[in-house]
Amino acid sequence: MHQILVYSDSLTWGIVPNTRNRLPFDERWPGVLENSLNASGQRIRIVEDCLNGRRTVWDDPFKPGRNGRQGLAQRIEIHSPLALVILMLGTNDFQFPHPYNNAWSAAQGIAVLVNEIRKAPIEPGMPVPPILIVCPPQIRNPQGALAAKFPGAAERSSGLPEAYQQIASDLGCHYFDTNTVTPASVVDGVHLDADQHLKLGNALAETVQGIIK
Repeated sequence: MHQILVYSDSLTWGIVPNTRNRLPFDERWPGVLENSLNASGQRIRIVEDCLNGRRTVWDDPFKPGRNGRQGLAQRIEIHSPLALVILMLGTNDFQFPHPYNNAWSAAQGIAVLVNEIRKAPIEPGMPVPPILIVCPPQIRNPQGALAAKFPGAAERSSGLPEAYQQIASDLGCHYFDTNTVTPASVVDGVHLDADQHLKLGNALAETVQGIIK
């Protein structure tokens, strides 16, 4: 059986836009991905490590533990051997405490996480897993409670797919752009609606099948 670690934030945790509710596993994109891969004949187990508010390498002034670099190497150690690590982070890098962040800075944060994964203290003989960088959907006009949390985020996150693709190329990682299959939620402008989770999970299944032979 192949084990895949998904390291992400609320977009993958499955928060229902404009609520504090969570979609069930089968409706979140990691669950859709797992079910699709297993239906194709592969034996796959998805391990979700998705924390609301997680950044790439930045701290949240109100909630501890949102810096994605903290503890990442140990998570790789805990879950090894891994066939793949999927990184989908960056949206929260554009929250209000980080007014100077842009696409370049988020991509640099992803690069730091890639290096953390590759130097994790795994057991001798276990493989260093390949990494799939997934660019989150472009932030729209954040609505409701998110409007105050993401001022100017749509403009500051412009160019994120290109920046992430360049980092993936530079570091020899696989790459997938969520924007090619779905935009952000029409409800809150940041997260993913249930139908968008379905689209993303099925699209990623094709990509992951090409990575895990």
